[in-house]
Parts: sequence; structure tokens; C-alpha cells
Amino acid sequence: MAMAEKIPFDIVSPERLLLSGDAEMITLPGSEGYFGVGIGHAPVISTLKPGMIDIKAGPKGDERYFVMAGFAEVTNDKATILAEEAFPLASVSLQDVERRLKDAHEDVLQAKSETTRQKAVATLNALELLQGYLSIQ
Repeated sequence: MAMAEKIPFDIVSPERLLLSGDAEMITLPGSEGYFGVGIGHAPVISTLKPGMIDIKAGPKGDERYFVMAGFAEVTNDKATILAEEAFPLASVSLQDVERRLKDAHEDVLQAKSETTRQKAVATLNALELLQGYLSIQ
């Protein structure tokens, strides 16, 4: 049986390279909905909404990363995910998220401008989504 071709990918945050390798398929939370990426995919650039990045048969097997926001650039031979913040789902606890939710609620209440408030609400919504993922694990 032939091995499936894999697509090289990078997940990068402002601080560092989070994960790099090859995967059979990567599913991304695009702003227009989730979409799967494999080798030979048509080129696309998409903003990412908060959600799960599913990596099938990646460098460490199947993995899930939660992304708060970012962009994905896909060519027919590589996927690059530029994340404002992303982390392996296995590395975060429900207690961590609940602590961050408390801070995010305070940020919403203390926002001095509408722009700051909107950013705080977006963070709060993303953390609530992450809390939902963790509570069904």
C-alpha cells in the first residue's frame, strides 16, 4: 500500500515556531468555515476564527491545536498558519481557561474605548469556545 503524500506545514506565533512538519491533512477554522488542506490544494489565503486546527498524521501523529485568531496561507505544496495565539489542546487545562476567562470578563468591563472592548469581547468569546472543547474531552 502506498503512503499518502503529505503537505509540509508550519504553525507560527509572534513569539516562535510552534510546529513544523508534514501531515496528510490539516483542517483549519477559516472565517467562512472549516476547510481541509492537503497536498495539491488550490492556493488560498484565509483569516482564521477561533477554533480547532486538526492535524492528521502529522509529525507527532494526530494532534489538535486551538487557535485564537490568525491567517492561513496555502499553496499547492505548503500550508503556513500565522496565529496570534495557538497552543496544543493537550497542553491546556480547564482551570487555566477558567482563570483566563475571569481576566477576560474584567477586561471587557474595564475597557476604555469601543475598540478595546471589542477586542476583549473577541478574546472572551474565543476562550468560551475553548472551554467548551475542553469540557467535552
